[in-house]
Amino acid sequence: MRVLVTGVAGFIGMHVAERLLGRGDQVFGIDNLNDYYDVSLKEDRLRRLAGRPGFEFDCIDIADAQTLSQVFRRAGVDRVVHLAAQAGVRYSIENPGAYGESNLSGFLNLLEACRHHPVEHLVYASSSSVYGGNEKLPCSEADAVDHPVSLYAATKKANELMAHTYSHLYRIPTTGLRFFTVYGPWGRPDMAYFSFTQAIVDGRPIAVFNDGRMLRDFTYIDDIVDGVVAVLDKPATPDPAFDGQHPHPGRARAPYRVFNIGNQDPVALGDFIATLEGALGQVAVKEYKPMQPGDVVATHADVSALAAWTGLHPHTALRDGLARFVAWYRGYYGKHLQ
Repeated sequence: MRVLVTGVAGFIGMHVAERLLGRGDQVFGIDNLNDYYDVSLKEDRLRRLAGRPGFEFDCIDIADAQTLSQVFRRAGVDRVVHLAAQAGVRYSIENPGAYGESNLSGFLNLLEACRHHPVEHLVYASSSSVYGGNEKLPCSEADAVDHPVSLYAATKKANELMAHTYSHLYRIPTTGLRFFTVYGPWGRPDMAYFSFTQAIVDGRPIAVFNDGRMLRDFTYIDDIVDGVVAVLDKPATPDPAFDGQHPHPGRARAPYRVFNIGNQDPVALGDFIATLEGALGQVAVKEYKPMQPGDVVATHADVSALAAWTGLHPHTALRDGLARFVAWYRGYYGKHLQ
């Protein structure tokens, strides 16, 4: 297949592109290389892809509708993996405009491009943050997601609604994937596991929110990529059992699906830190702080729908995943410090 991967210089985008190239697909990657975090890390991810047979890259912003349409026309893509977005819960409180431009306008531009240059399937990144104020665990796609607690979460819910509309009106098969706390090599420096590692290695204190009582369903990058590729290969279809009297939020009469991807094994923040300390062989200096605006106390994915659809069951243990991340971190930053 010829697959367009947006956000290809990002953490998940690079890994997805590598997997697709490894199995013989052609990948046309786009990214705007913004400076939300260290651009050199994004450039180094791109270097891993550059020169590989079947890979092309163009530096564009999905907020630029005209250029995005030209990419679709030129690339002739069969399917799309949309991972470009303004990420971060706390950053959305400080810079809301960035989320409207990328996550809303940019996503609309992408849907319009898929409409005018028809594709076989659009797979896009949603987020566990859509569950917001819900207290029922584990989180299921059947649950209502009407109480987001951050603008980031609201934009991701909006993406799901927008995708359904285009699936309904134009029969574009769309699948949204609600990622649960993705971690691993080549990750995002703004994520807790990454920033904790940097601080512990440097001997700086780490901020532990809510006295370490947060629960997170940490999901290793390889399990995420398995899910993305398996879903990409199985375009969304209408649900023949859809009941308009009792509508299921993750299915429809249109070719539309939404799935959780998580490890199904939530870990308390305090236990996570202990596991990271073990992988590093160093003890963290901890500064305990209250809950931050936009955060949720717990995430826990019900992945039974994904398993039924693809046969996949995310399985990487936190201890193993963090050990791989720490090994990458030491190798990557050790080289940069020489």
